[in-house]
Amino acid sequence: MTSTALVKQSPFIADVFAENPEPRCPCVLVLDTSGSMSGQPIDQLNAGYQALLTELLEDALASKRVELAVVTFGPVKLVQDFDTPDMIASSDLEVTGDTPMGEAIEFAIDLVHQRKDVYRQAGIAYYRPWIFVITDGSPTDSWTAAARAVKEGEASNAFSLFAVGVEGADMKTLKQIAVREPIRLRGLRFAELFRWLSNSLKSVSRSTTAERIALPAPTGWAEV
Repeated sequence: MTSTALVKQSPFIADVFAENPEPRCPCVLVLDTSGSMSGQPIDQLNAGYQALLTELLEDALASKRVELAVVTFGPVKLVQDFDTPDMIASSDLEVTGDTPMGEAIEFAIDLVHQRKDVYRQAGIAYYRPWIFVITDGSPTDSWTAAARAVKEGEASNAFSLFAVGVEGADMKTLKQIAVREPIRLRGLRFAELFRWLSNSLKSVSRSTTAERIALPAPTGWAEV
């Protein structure tokens, strides 16, 4: 889908930006919902995601500036398009099938490019987008094209990609996909991970779009 098609399918988007012309801080959550996440992992992931929405809503500025999108895999599915926290309905993510991580990352990158086109057409300033990948497995599809796209995007400052591996994740492959060192989640501390993400997004949303913010260290939820 091109960005032009996206705008045509969103007739009220001009009204949305007219009501809230604040600069946007877009973040795509790329979440592994494959079979291995069943049980406690998916429950904790859902709880962490809901806590993220709640914490962003409680911050007056972040609730206007942060836009979240959620992509799950597999199959790759857009379960939440970009929107501010107040417009996102609470719903649980469900376990599905395999782990097409390469396709999911490429989908997220395309989604970011489309959203930036929307901002430009609407005259809305925006921060460097984030893509946040969380997985407990190994890709079941080809991921080399995704790795190239990540490196090209990072080099051109088009977005920043962060990768988090849950127990069982193929950290070796994540290191080849991401430019930054992937982080291994300690146990199932999704709540602390999403609290860190919420605090980081709040910090970015309080800055100017040209300002570079030093993110807090991922303590507590990350293995060292």
